[in-house]
Amino acid sequence: MKNSQVLGQQHTGISIHNLNDKKAIASYQDNKYFTPASNTKLFSFYAGLCALGDSIPGLEYLEWGELLIIRGTGDPSLLHPDLPHSKVYDFLKGRKDQIFFTPINFENKRFGPGWGWSDYNDYYQAEVSPMPVYGNFARFTGEGSQKFKVEPSFWGKSLIADTTASGIEREEFQNMFHHSRLGVPQGLSQDVPVRMSDQLTVRLLSDTLKKEIKLIHIPINLELQKIYSIPSDSLYARMMQVSDNMLAEQLMLIYASANGLPLNTEKAIEHAIAHHMSDLPDPLLWKDGSGLSRYNLFTPRTIAALLQKIYDKVPQKRLFHIMATGGKTGTLKNLFKDEKPFIFAKTGSLSNIYDLSGFLVTKKGKILIFSFMNNNFTRPTGEIRKEVERILTGIHQKF
Repeated sequence: MKNSQVLGQQHTGISIHNLNDKKAIASYQDNKYFTPASNTKLFSFYAGLCALGDSIPGLEYLEWGELLIIRGTGDPSLLHPDLPHSKVYDFLKGRKDQIFFTPINFENKRFGPGWGWSDYNDYYQAEVSPMPVYGNFARFTGEGSQKFKVEPSFWGKSLIADTTASGIEREEFQNMFHHSRLGVPQGLSQDVPVRMSDQLTVRLLSDTLKKEIKLIHIPINLELQKIYSIPSDSLYARMMQVSDNMLAEQLMLIYASANGLPLNTEKAIEHAIAHHMSDLPDPLLWKDGSGLSRYNLFTPRTIAALLQKIYDKVPQKRLFHIMATGGKTGTLKNLFKDEKPFIFAKTGSLSNIYDLSGFLVTKKGKILIFSFMNNNFTRPTGEIRKEVERILTGIHQKF
């Protein structure tokens, strides 16, 4: 690391361990704190593993006479275009009762601490809500001849032609979408977060289900029944492979719900640390589920220790299927290309930050745990990424 011309003027930390061995076989500043970016999702992933079974709890409900009162668990899968079909949809569609939605268990703000206020229009910063619908975003897809479509079609009446817009630009505080003449080029798509509210949740549900869903603000202190929505691994895999921030944030709310807490990220994190992560080497400065916040701070040796806990929790074949795979899937599709994949990891990227933590399989078949963190660089991220690839590939070949 000290001899690298690429990494010489930045902050770098690395921790490499043999599987099931707490002693590092290589380390450099692994006790220093770094901004983890989306490596934070490893902590959310482990929290989910500790709280959830094979399926995601998608909805809680109370049958009260001829009324059905529902509340969200934080599950993001309902009508999400990139996740499997949710059984919650079938449950709601088949009910003949009058349905009321209560958001009273939601105690979160729409954005996490330290998120960029100007990123509200960017796909990676969808708002947090108690029961997301359609992933809390609108998807615009180019169809050629200067035409595009929006899904759900609910948003078709909220479009405004605007020659000053670049692509699709939502107004900051309301769901009016300004679009240029071209909108979205043919064959491409743009996901734009929508400004969520409890009123919008019931409107979207009512429009899709073709039945009226009403909003009611009442606490429910009785024992509720649950509907499970999708396989847990389908949520984990998309979150980890493409680094989906919205899924990670909602996963921490699901964790809260599963542990009898209000839907509150801060309380979920406190609970997860106290009950599942108190044995990690260094105290965690953990502020959100996704890693969008620069307030998060972890050490490489702590992430390496967490990876060991994850490995102990999940069978290897299943775990490697969930992680991004070098040369094959997600954010590592174009890196670590080899006849046989040897990197299974989680990337983490923000401006001037590139982190990579996960599992490395050596030429001799050994499995190594590693956390490689790079902060405060001024070079192009691509150069840092290539240097990380060069160093880890060298370790793969040597051992």
